[in-house]
Amino acid sequence: MRVAIVGAGHVGATTAYSLMLRGLFREIVLIDSDHALAEAEAADLADANALMRPVRIWAGGYPAAHEAEIAILTAGAATSGNQSRLTIGRENAGVVAECAAKLADTGFAGTLVVATNPVDLMSLVAYRHAHLPAHRIIGTGTLLDSSRLQQALSARLGIAARAVDGFVLGEHGDSQVMACSTIRIGGMTLEQFGIAGCDQFRNDLAANVRTAAYEIITGKGYTSFGIAAAVLRICEALLRDEDDILPVSVLLNGEFGLTGIFMSLPCILGSGGVERILTPELSHAERCDLIDSAGKIRDAVSALDAAWSIG
Repeated sequence: MRVAIVGAGHVGATTAYSLMLRGLFREIVLIDSDHALAEAEAADLADANALMRPVRIWAGGYPAAHEAEIAILTAGAATSGNQSRLTIGRENAGVVAECAAKLADTGFAGTLVVATNPVDLMSLVAYRHAHLPAHRIIGTGTLLDSSRLQQALSARLGIAARAVDGFVLGEHGDSQVMACSTIRIGGMTLEQFGIAGCDQFRNDLAANVRTAAYEIITGKGYTSFGIAAAVLRICEALLRDEDDILPVSVLLNGEFGLTGIFMSLPCILGSGGVERILTPELSHAERCDLIDSAGKIRDAVSALDAAWSIG
């Protein structure tokens, strides 16, 4: 089993380290336009791997991705400070388009996991250039945001994070939707758990989840561990054919009346990639917020297309 990681920066290297520790693949190849960086990261990882499960780790070119079951796209610029993810769309779109096209040129026919931000927009760009069916393109989407929701509820309520189920949907960004209707704690809704009518609690919770990345970036300059764990979880679901349900960014085809954009909804993931997109029952307000989030993504797509046609 081989995985190709395109982009050997903070996210790519941390993802490689996470995959190495889990022993999910027998081969990990790092691909980067800065080949010296990829070689250095591969050598560092190989040193660590001497104490772990045997995994072959090396720096290679795009042809090495041809035999990979999964390719992970992390290349591109990161946001800084309070800069929104959508603001770096035009800058990263060219990088993602080039990387996806080079993967296509190798004949890569596996599943492409996109982590580059803004991930919903970049997943669409990758789809346009990778020559893969839609169910083989998966953006990390709101999987990390949903994990943050679980962690935040765990801390506020004094329960284990694994006891919390619930999804953040829509854009992986400022218009994301904390779908309270989907939250269950031991099978109980928030109201049944004793949080009925507490709008301030919900507003604070949503704000904490939405701004978590900005706080991390302000402190250390980038995020890496959380997104690497999200990529790992997606890879596990794919390779082990788990049919697990994860909130990831996928091409919509009529769900909630939306088409033609990538956005996060709960999806069943297995060896075939995206096996089914689910449409959970949402409140009227949540549904409106989801449609609004889709509108933000669509506006970003239109702006990017216009910029490319002018440029």
